[in-house]
Amino acid sequence: MIDVFPFAGYPIAVFGLGLSGLSAAKALVKSEADVSAWDDDEDARQRAADEGVPLVDLYGIDWKEQTSLVLSPGVPLHHPQPHEIVKLAEAENVEVICDAELLVRTQRAAAYIGITGTNGKSTTTSLIGHIMQVSGREAEIGGNLGIPALQLDPLEQEGTYVLEMSSFQLELTRSITFDVAVLLNISPDHQDRYAGMDDYIAAKKMIFYRQTKPRTAVVGVDDDYSRAIYEQLKAADDQVVIGVSGVERVHGGIYTVNGVLVDDTEGHETPVMDLRENPSLPGRHNWQNTAAAYAATKSAGVDPHAVMACIQSYPGLVHRQEPVALVDGIGYVNDSKATNAEAAARALACYDAIYWICGGRPKEGGLKAVEPYLGNVRHAFLIGEAAMEFSQFLDGRVPMTVSGDLKTALSDARKLAKKEKAEGAVVLLSPGAASFDQFDDFEARGDAFRDRVERLPGKHLDPSEEPGIFPGTRAAAEEEGG
Repeated sequence: MIDVFPFAGYPIAVFGLGLSGLSAAKALVKSEADVSAWDDDEDARQRAADEGVPLVDLYGIDWKEQTSLVLSPGVPLHHPQPHEIVKLAEAENVEVICDAELLVRTQRAAAYIGITGTNGKSTTTSLIGHIMQVSGREAEIGGNLGIPALQLDPLEQEGTYVLEMSSFQLELTRSITFDVAVLLNISPDHQDRYAGMDDYIAAKKMIFYRQTKPRTAVVGVDDDYSRAIYEQLKAADDQVVIGVSGVERVHGGIYTVNGVLVDDTEGHETPVMDLRENPSLPGRHNWQNTAAAYAATKSAGVDPHAVMACIQSYPGLVHRQEPVALVDGIGYVNDSKATNAEAAARALACYDAIYWICGGRPKEGGLKAVEPYLGNVRHAFLIGEAAMEFSQFLDGRVPMTVSGDLKTALSDARKLAKKEKAEGAVVLLSPGAASFDQFDDFEARGDAFRDRVERLPGKHLDPSEEPGIFPGTRAAAEEEGG
């Protein structure tokens, strides 16, 4: 745990006692700050009290006495309106920050690599961290990825923090300037927290705040929003700017051609490696993620040959197109991290004969983004609050069953896949929706899927023994053709 020594003796308020908030409160208590912590949820307060965190009702304190408010990123900062606690703090000019800001203020000598984007940031963060650590660099990986910033180990001058940063965290981290900043993509998401796309884009662009050369911006160009940012940064010429793509050439950038990673940052196109040979990174979206990771770690000083070797050894990310098992010849894939339609679309593009489990708490925009890939879906099994909304969209497009919950959907999908005996059949949990209607988070949803798959009757095989069932798809073959 990080020693937050600059805050020792100062009165600090903490609001929101989930994973990151509780971690921040505990670190501040251990660092002898004068902590007042609160959460609107009684269970969260009880968990914090059990961990020795002082509870004080922040609705009734004198905010003139507070120096900082450490806010959980899940609490509304601006839209649709600031949370009441935020209003109280800002009325007395109390700074509002998050746990990542506490990390930066205490670990000033370390280097920082930041990754953001609507989709793919967890995979890319994990891959960058894997490359850094396996290549012999001292690195800590966390942030929005799952390990709160203050639970990471302290690093000396040669160390690097690899942080997944949500748009909410970027808005609450004032002091950080990333040595390497990665923006993967932007598509509509979290629109309940922003007045519109312009505000959401502005939050994402904060990843590049105060960067000057030789600091590096790695920017995906495979969507219009991100491409516009790439062109703006190139024109401003404040930092080194590297464009990355999974689908097209980028002059002076890193990209893939027919699945082959190409490095054009040194004035000539140099083939690096064939990404089609890595079953842990299937699909064009992962090719862009890999291009971004290659660009980021090369910029951080890792030798390109070491980067290549580390990419080849990358095992994949839990809950993100995670091959769980082969049972009686049917593949089961856990993509619970796909909490919006854009993320689900990326998974649907990677498999040929999909028995698709989708649904949960729907997000704005519904399933529109998956429409180009519905030809790969043999049958959809709908769960959660989104079942009716999703059924209306899918009606006439794919056969479907309203299963209601994950247990029933998995049983229904297994029965139909066994009956139809389609070549390359995959039961894919890729919900395209949030998990909070039936689960605490997407990890709990993915764990439940994995546990149930592992208990299925039949002949089980490790996916690594039969890798062709997962990457060997018509969608991938079409991508290979250009």
